[in-house]
Amino acid sequence: MSIITPGIGLIFWTTLFFLIVVFILGKKVFPEIAKALREREDSIDKALNEAETARKDVAGLKADIDKMKQEARAERQEIIKEAEGQAKKIVVDAQEAAKSEGDRIIKEARESIEAEKRAAMAEVKDQVATLSLEIAEKVIRQKLEADEAQKQLVKELLAK
Repeated sequence: MSIITPGIGLIFWTTLFFLIVVFILGKKVFPEIAKALREREDSIDKALNEAETARKDVAGLKADIDKMKQEARAERQEIIKEAEGQAKKIVVDAQEAAKSEGDRIIKEARESIEAEKRAAMAEVKDQVATLSLEIAEKVIRQKLEADEAQKQLVKELLAK
């Protein structure tokens, strides 16, 4: 037997040991490797499913966030419109109050002016009456004999 060509016994024993090793590996090691590969495959599938679920959840959350943003924008616009409406109402109310206050002040001023006018007219009438009485008194006191003298006295008194 040479080193390059193996003998039949060597082939037989090598094959026998190979088959025994393959049998032992097949009974003990390969099931464990297959089990580990199945577990690894299951964990990868589970991770992929969880990633897909997470992706869907993220997409749903993103849609919810977008919806909330739109609702917030709409609510903000509504609040702004309400504030503008209230501001306009306050301005209109203030204008109406100012106008009514101005009208009231003008009315009071007119009434005051009218009252002062009536008082002045009454005072003028009193003064005219007093002056007339004084003129009459002076005319009677002087007991003038001539008509012409009485007319002259009245003119002088009127001039005063």
